[in-house]
Amino acid sequence: MKVMIMGMDGYLGWPLAMYLADRGHKVCGIDNMLRRKMVAEIGSQSITPIKKMEERIEAYKKASGNDLTFYKGDLTESAFVNLAIKKEEPECIVQLGQVPSAPYSMIDVDHCNFVQHNNIIGHNNILFAIKENVPDCHLLKLGTMGEYGTPNIDIPEGFFEVEYRGRKDELPFPRQPGSWYHLTKVHDTWNLMFANKIWGISATDVMQGVVHGLNTPQMVDDDLLTRYDADEVFGTAINRFCAQAVIGHELTPYGKGGQTRGYLALRDSMQCFTIAIENSPEEGEYRVFNQFDETYSVNELAERVSKVAQEYDLEGKIWN
Repeated sequence: MKVMIMGMDGYLGWPLAMYLADRGHKVCGIDNMLRRKMVAEIGSQSITPIKKMEERIEAYKKASGNDLTFYKGDLTESAFVNLAIKKEEPECIVQLGQVPSAPYSMIDVDHCNFVQHNNIIGHNNILFAIKENVPDCHLLKLGTMGEYGTPNIDIPEGFFEVEYRGRKDELPFPRQPGSWYHLTKVHDTWNLMFANKIWGISATDVMQGVVHGLNTPQMVDDDLLTRYDADEVFGTAINRFCAQAVIGHELTPYGKGGQTRGYLALRDSMQCFTIAIENSPEEGEYRVFNQFDETYSVNELAERVSKVAQEYDLEGKIWN
């Protein structure tokens, strides 16, 4: 299968490209290297060494014998997106090419507007390019469990049955986003559902929990590592706690530590994406997968990391 990965330089995009190519898929990807620029903007960097894309591709070919195709460009430029999709004619597009940070979107009005424009317009350009060039293409969009907020009931996969004043219907589960970033993901969901309704685009909406970890089987040397951010803007809580424990810094839960989220290991994320890609939806189907393994509060995460750190003779002290 020919798969195009939007955001191929990212934390998920790079390991997914290698993972799929190892399974015999023909993989191409797009990225404008924005994640690198944003992390540098806030004065941080990936803990792991990140090679240039051409060096990554060369290192992967040397390790595996597989080729990857890459286009550097901006998803908000509709002509570029249309041309790339027209040229490659992918059977599946994986949309990972967005700003993935709630804190970044909350910095100020300029950052809010940038994230909203980048994420929503880029996604819309993909939808229109699919309609024009590859109407049978399967679009797998990375959503987030954060679209739903934290309701005091179980969260179904996309839809739930409701009865009101004696009548029943199946409706999309309510969204309660908690940041300007999460609002972009909600907008993407509605836009995707609408494109599915009027154009029949086959789609999978993956509502994924917080991904943690670093290694996949394809990362056989440092040149093939994905990025690992541990700052307060792009570093997820569990990755940050692990980094703090290793350097002897106190673990720093934020707020009251009660925020609860679903979590998923990087390896499991790759497997889940692959299952969805290799088992496409029916023609014209829109489906939703909630993708996470376990749920923890921030305080529970800190306690678990602290416990494991002590097993490795690290202090793992929690700040309070």
